[in-house]
Amino acid sequence: MISERAVRITTDYARERKAFGTTLLEMQNTRFKLAEAKTIAHVGRVFIDSCIERYMAGTLDTATASMAKWWTTDMQQQVLDESDALIAELREAGTIVIGLPMYNFGIPSQLKAYFDHVARAGVTFRYTDKGAVGLLTGKKAYVFAARGGLYQGTPRDTQTAYVRDFLAFLGITDVEFVYAEGLAISEASKAESLASAQHVLRNLAQPERIAA
Repeated sequence: MISERAVRITTDYARERKAFGTTLLEMQNTRFKLAEAKTIAHVGRVFIDSCIERYMAGTLDTATASMAKWWTTDMQQQVLDESDALIAELREAGTIVIGLPMYNFGIPSQLKAYFDHVARAGVTFRYTDKGAVGLLTGKKAYVFAARGGLYQGTPRDTQTAYVRDFLAFLGITDVEFVYAEGLAISEASKAESLASAQHVLRNLAQPERIAA
């Protein structure tokens, strides 16, 4: 079931990603949310599978079919509520910061899922006779890209153009990228790249840049 696979992918990500000196999976709130998601996905799969089996056998009654309809509709509404919350957060933000590790030459599946949640026709963009028009204008975005190898400016850097185009699609055209590359090549390469990125960040934090 897709939802159970999504929970597994998210759990793997939480097991690898660190924040505040620990992995996300070790944080109590993360474990609670993952346990909740896993329970919902498992119960839903077992129930819907049972309904399918009963339907194929000709024994699915109206009451149970109605329960299945309510369950799936409620799950869809929960996804929509989450999307609404993410869009509201994005609308209120004047500055957006995106962490962008490179996974297999692309963006993380978690970021792709976030993009899918916040890109909604008539809400964050709309179609006109001249094409799509983004509705989240007047915002500044910083994208911090971390890569094990060296890809900036090469055909293998599929992230930069994609993320820039997606943000522009929503109306966010003032986008600045900061790169930390070669992190897996050697300790020297990692240190040099992080020092360079930190220098760029210090320049971004200058009062005159902020005022501008």
